[in-house]
Amino acid sequence: MRAIVYTRTGDPAVLTLVDKAERSPGEGEVAVRIHRSGINPTDVKSRAGSSAASSGAELAEPQVPGQDGSGVVESVGSGVDPALAGKRVWIWEAAYQRPEGTTQELAIVPARQVVVLPDTVSFDLAASLPIPFMTAHRCLTVAEHGPTRLGPGALAGRTVLVAGGAGAVGNAAIQLARWADATVITTVSSPAKAQLAAAAGADHIIDYKRQDVAAEVRKIAVHGVDAIVEVSPSANAAIDAAVIAPDGAIAVYATDGGPNVTLPVITLMIPNARWQFVLVYTEPEQAKRHAIADLQEALATGAIRVGAEAGLPLHHFSLDQAAAAHAAVEGAAVGKVLIDVTD
Repeated sequence: MRAIVYTRTGDPAVLTLVDKAERSPGEGEVAVRIHRSGINPTDVKSRAGSSAASSGAELAEPQVPGQDGSGVVESVGSGVDPALAGKRVWIWEAAYQRPEGTTQELAIVPARQVVVLPDTVSFDLAASLPIPFMTAHRCLTVAEHGPTRLGPGALAGRTVLVAGGAGAVGNAAIQLARWADATVITTVSSPAKAQLAAAAGADHIIDYKRQDVAAEVRKIAVHGVDAIVEVSPSANAAIDAAVIAPDGAIAVYATDGGPNVTLPVITLMIPNARWQFVLVYTEPEQAKRHAIADLQEALATGAIRVGAEAGLPLHHFSLDQAAAAHAAVEGAAVGKVLIDVTD
């Protein structure tokens, strides 16, 4: 079968298309015929090496990249319900601490990491789902007095600020917060990105390059916002402190703008604000299970979408264009990058 692998870390050129032997699933595993592989910044960072010093490092075994994907279960291993064979599924964390990612024609995945798709959900949406939407779900459910589950009404009466509403996680946070009946404010850097955020469902859009974000947020939410989904804490810490409501939570899922953050302590102490750092791979298991269950409900009801009409343009690449797909993510392509493994 065809597969993309890399044997050392580095730039996208380390990705190689190879003919890889298929293997049968073992105990607790399933074999999934991959249709789409979703590429995320985390895939790019793993391939590049976690630091400049680790770039160019040789790996103990070839790595197939790709945490997210969608496809059809071809066969199951022992201990797995045989009824899963033939089901359309989405896959999460396929390559986390494993050599078997989704950028190959047949992926062997633990059965617990595949989720059956509703019939109406496309492979494109399914492969766009796991990391961005599970991350966004966690960011929206960490407030002290907020819900641990999402669904219609869960965030009613609450206001959410999403930094970077045109990004993949920002888009997911807008869609999930609106589904849960929050009032959603988002920030963007251009009129074009404002249109994407509006398509995702944001109620209020602030261009942070042209407007005073804190002042504009306070006009909308006089008493502050209950939750902030933060992509750039280094740049936005002072703004977040200025607009957070009493007992509010600032959920940080990325380091855009720099690896360190300085916090105005007294300003944050007064409202008893919470800073919560979010990494989907290591978040509590129960939080993952809640996210998967809620995303399944949202999928079944058509509450989440992808594509330009949903504020998340799709960029398709073939399997032999995997290096170009990774380069697109590194280049901050606006939207979601997918590799079409099988038509």
